[in-house]
Amino acid sequence: MSTPCFTKRQFVGTLLAVFCGYASAQDAYPNHAIKLVVPYTPGQGADSAARLVATKLSERLKQPVVIDNRPGAAGNIGAEFVAKAPPDGYTLLVGSNATHAANAAMYTSLRFDPIKDFVSVSYIGAVPMALIAAPGFPASSIRELVQMAKANPDSVSVAIPSSTARVVLEMLAKSSGAHFKNVPYKGSGAAITDVLGGHVQLSIDTAMAATPQINAGKMKALGVTSSARTSVLPAVPSFAESGLPGFNLVAWNVWFAPRGTPADIVAKLNTEIAKVLADPEVVSKMRALGYEPGSGEDAQKVSAFVNAETVKWGELIRAAGIKAD
Repeated sequence: MSTPCFTKRQFVGTLLAVFCGYASAQDAYPNHAIKLVVPYTPGQGADSAARLVATKLSERLKQPVVIDNRPGAAGNIGAEFVAKAPPDGYTLLVGSNATHAANAAMYTSLRFDPIKDFVSVSYIGAVPMALIAAPGFPASSIRELVQMAKANPDSVSVAIPSSTARVVLEMLAKSSGAHFKNVPYKGSGAAITDVLGGHVQLSIDTAMAATPQINAGKMKALGVTSSARTSVLPAVPSFAESGLPGFNLVAWNVWFAPRGTPADIVAKLNTEIAKVLADPEVVSKMRALGYEPGSGEDAQKVSAFVNAETVKWGELIRAAGIKAD
């Protein structure tokens, strides 16, 4: 049987056709719906922010970005699903300080590696925490609180409605040298009720959760945990400007893709999400949800941020002996 014989021109033409076909396939991304896994229940802050950004991103990409809620185990169930998904850009994760910074230290074992199994796509935003008290609490600032706690160690009680709040309290103790009485709660509602009722003196919660009570004059905020003041509570100083320089510990969301997702797809998603986050309407709505939205950081900077957060949260959690299982 004779074999076909190609001229040099035919051979080059074939290569060009293959290359152009590949390039066209890459340029076509996305050519069908993208699944965005939210590892939390519908209606939570991370879910609401994800839906806002996903709607605008769908308009830019001309393809649906479909929310898939997979809650459980502090986000680990959804994160594991995405870690094992095909790395083709069509399955993304709304990750958080829980899934990618805290859980590796809190859980005895994980069925995925938060660093090795993912590639960072985009920093969506941060949710500052606030230290709140009833109006009659003697201290009105972080400085006064630290002085009070140092004068009477373990006499100041703090309601802790979440693992994030527990880590914030650990960092506050570490940064100030003061000691506090940790009082665990199952949720924000009960913690706020007991602060208002005088059963516990302080609570640590998201700035957004505290805002209605503060605006109504029923509670006061001593400080916020972001490095600078937050637009949610612009009159409240940060811990950093209140005698604890360098203090910065916030809840956050970063979108991730499975490791191995092509770099050009990650770059395209990063670019388009940055444009969404720059939209004034999105900025306004994100802040209404309690977020300080991201400002278009490139994927490498986001990855460096996540790595640094993993170290910071891990050290605080291990020092406090916090365990989830």
